[in-house]
Amino acid sequence: MNVAIIGCGQIGQKRLRALGSRHRLVAAADSDRQQADQFVRVSQHPAEAVDWRVAIERSDVDVVIVATTHNSLAPIALAAVEAGKHVLVEKPAACRPHELEPVIAAAAANGCCVEVGLNHRFHPALQKAREIVDSGALGTLTTIRGRYGHGGHLGYDRAWRSDPHVAGGGELIDQGVHLIDLARWFLGDFTQISGFTASYFWQRPVEDNAFLLLRTVEDHAAWLHVNCAEWKNLFSFEIFGHDGKLQVDGLGGSYGVERLTHYRMLPEMGPPETTIWEYPFEDRSWSLEFEAFVRAIEQGTRPPASLQDAKAVLDIVEQVYRMNQGRTAAPVLKRASSAPAI
Repeated sequence: MNVAIIGCGQIGQKRLRALGSRHRLVAAADSDRQQADQFVRVSQHPAEAVDWRVAIERSDVDVVIVATTHNSLAPIALAAVEAGKHVLVEKPAACRPHELEPVIAAAAANGCCVEVGLNHRFHPALQKAREIVDSGALGTLTTIRGRYGHGGHLGYDRAWRSDPHVAGGGELIDQGVHLIDLARWFLGDFTQISGFTASYFWQRPVEDNAFLLLRTVEDHAAWLHVNCAEWKNLFSFEIFGHDGKLQVDGLGGSYGVERLTHYRMLPEMGPPETTIWEYPFEDRSWSLEFEAFVRAIEQGTRPPASLQDAKAVLDIVEQVYRMNQGRTAAPVLKRASSAPAI
């Protein structure tokens, strides 16, 4: 595949590395032209830095990867599918669910495959968890408990993710969409949504904490918490079934070694039989996701995380934001001298 990458920041760089040797970067674009020029120089691909509108119209571009700020994701993805390109658009794919409707329609009309960058599905522990669930080893699934958090950094309250007009919201629309997507992936659609958002630390107009309780039509539930005042980065995702439990901890790097633990309930009950898998190697979820996207293009099938999946996730985010509409950020508490450094 010949690829154009729109957005040359940290995520664009990860997407570039995920191309591997099979695929070729031919164009790159960024609102900061110097950043695009640098991106091309270090890419080791025969690529050009161009305006994004030029990139999506190029006849030699097969795939457009959109890795911009949230407010630009849907408009650029729409323009790309209207130009007949297959698209990998970063999560959350839009700021509001209705923004995806014209993208869905244009993709269907033009026969374009659109994958949403929900790469957590491709982490090895979660892939193994999916395999175990599909085998029936957990029996009927009942509940999910997920926690995801990081500690931000100096100046985080002034970064684009703190601007509601650019980001569309705070931590819920950022890391929260990964937890919601994973919960849907295992439990299915949620019909009852409740949630609470608050800002406990960062003095900004968007939330730094979100708490969700999601229920399916069968009353199976997901309890999710995301926050950007975690101090020590954390990922924990637990899947409960009638016959056991799976627990995923860590995502590698600052989140700790990725680990899957299977607790299998024995007939006599008591302490469960426990099996642990660890995945200490580098994060390959980005490249595995891209290869799955390419297979969907080649086979004419629906991609693993589709625009419909992204819209379902954003519908939940939108409902929670509406429940909390008008809520002002909580005052920032004074930190004691022993407070953790950021």
